[in-house]
Amino acid sequence: MSDVRICALVPTYDNPETIGAVVDRIRAWLPRVIVVDDGSGDAGRAACEALAREGRAQVVRHPLNRGKGAAVRTGLEAARAAGFSHAFQIDADGQHDLEAIPGFIATARARPEAAVLAHPVYEQTAPRSRTVGRELTRFWVDLEVGRGRVRDAMIGFRIYPIDATLALGTRCERMDFDVEVAVLLAWAGVPIENRPVGVRYLTAEEGGLSHFRLVRDNAALFRLHSRFCTQASMDWLFSWLRPRARARGAAGSTTATGAEGAR
Repeated sequence: MSDVRICALVPTYDNPETIGAVVDRIRAWLPRVIVVDDGSGDAGRAACEALAREGRAQVVRHPLNRGKGAAVRTGLEAARAAGFSHAFQIDADGQHDLEAIPGFIATARARPEAAVLAHPVYEQTAPRSRTVGRELTRFWVDLEVGRGRVRDAMIGFRIYPIDATLALGTRCERMDFDVEVAVLLAWAGVPIENRPVGVRYLTAEEGGLSHFRLVRDNAALFRLHSRFCTQASMDWLFSWLRPRARARGAAGSTTATGAEGAR
């Protein structure tokens, strides 16, 4: 569709060894790349500045690290200001199989109203602790939005319809943003398209670096799922009570009318 304009959005924090190669490979399919440097140190900042200086990406910088969620929101706003309708958010760590990009783009063009979310196909390099954590998150997300509606809510490889995503009013600033935005998109009635992508965890020598903090980020996810489950429970309770309140009101009105007629 001619009205679907897709750019790439790459949030990064201290990925100097991988950011350049990721951007260059993305540009084979999406020539416009917006990199959000979320307060990287000297090496990461220099790598991002080189991308901007060489015209390989538009770079927006946060002076201080604010978290992945904040970086993605900044990138979405920059993409909208540049006239794009969709943003293909891809992590800067080089873990994802970028050969999957064309299939995701084709899906977004066929269903421009949808969010296209990846679900991971792991190589044997995946740490067991990370895969177990994803299974736990999948359990909670299935409770919140319905079984299988979102195959994976944590992966940083997805196409957002920009206006619909920014309208959600997301609150999470860090790694929990990925889960929050997936659930809120589903609750808002945005169609979800799930597509597979290969994932390989890089070694330290290859530039592999995880910013996931076991205690801090798991605590944030616990708070998020507690909020979502409470909200979903209250929504269900109110939806159950409202028809009964209307029915009682209608019954009372009928009784009053009947009494009036008897007089």
